[in-house]
Amino acid sequence: MKGMEISYDEVCRAEFDLLRSRIEHLFIDIDIGCPYGLPAVATFHQATFAPLSDRAMELFLAAGYRRNGNSLYTMRCRECSACIPIRIHPEAFQPNRNQKRVIKKNKDVEITLSALSVDKENIDLCEKFLQARYSKENNCARGYYRDFFLNSIVSSIQLQFRVDGRLLGTSILDAGANWMNGVYFYFDPDASKRSLGIFNILQLVHICQEWGIDYLYLGYFIRNISAMSYKERFSPHYLLLNKKWEQKKR
Repeated sequence: MKGMEISYDEVCRAEFDLLRSRIEHLFIDIDIGCPYGLPAVATFHQATFAPLSDRAMELFLAAGYRRNGNSLYTMRCRECSACIPIRIHPEAFQPNRNQKRVIKKNKDVEITLSALSVDKENIDLCEKFLQARYSKENNCARGYYRDFFLNSIVSSIQLQFRVDGRLLGTSILDAGANWMNGVYFYFDPDASKRSLGIFNILQLVHICQEWGIDYLYLGYFIRNISAMSYKERFSPHYLLLNKKWEQKKR
C-alpha cells in the first residue's frame, strides 16, 4: 500500500519462509548435552549444505541460524530457551565508558585481517584457550578447526591480535556484502586483563563501519553465562524474540 514501508527484517522473513519451504526436509534434530553446561538436553535442528549464495546466508542469519562447519542450525531445545540470537547494527553503535577504556588499554595491539588459515601458531593458542576454559574429553583445537571453523559454504576470514609479534587472539569470521558473522573468538588466557573479548567485538564493529556492513551477528546471548552475557553490554543491540528482532539498550 502507498505510504507503507516494508522493513529489512520483514523482507528477510518473507524470503526465508519461501526458502525454508523448499529445504526444511533436509533438516534433522540432534540431541546432545548442553554445550554451555545448562541442565537440559540441547536439540540442534540442522542440515549440511553445499556452497551458499551471499543472500541465502544473510537470510539464515537474519532468521537466527548459526554455522558449524558446513552445517547451519537453530536451537529447538524442549526444556530451555536460554539461547537468544543477538546482533549489532554497527552504524548505530556507541561505545560506553568501559569500552573506551578497553580500546585505550589495547592501544599497543597490532591488528591484521587475512584469509582463515590453520597453522601451528593458531592451533597452539586455540589449544591453550580450550584447555584453560573448556577442558573436556575430545575438546581440541584441531577438532575445532576441522569440524567448526573451516567450511566450504561461505567466505571466512580471521582477525588476529598481536603485541610485539606474539599472537594474543584470533577471531573467526564469516563475511558477506551486508553482514558479518562472529563464529568464534579465542585468546591467550594469560592476557585476560586486556578484556580481549570486548576488544574483539569493538574491532568487528569498526570493520563493519568501514566496509558499510549493516548487520553484525554475535551468536547467542545467554543471560546466566558470563562468556555469553557480556554481549548485551554493547548498546544498542538486538535480540531475536518471537521471530522478531527487538532493540535493547543498557
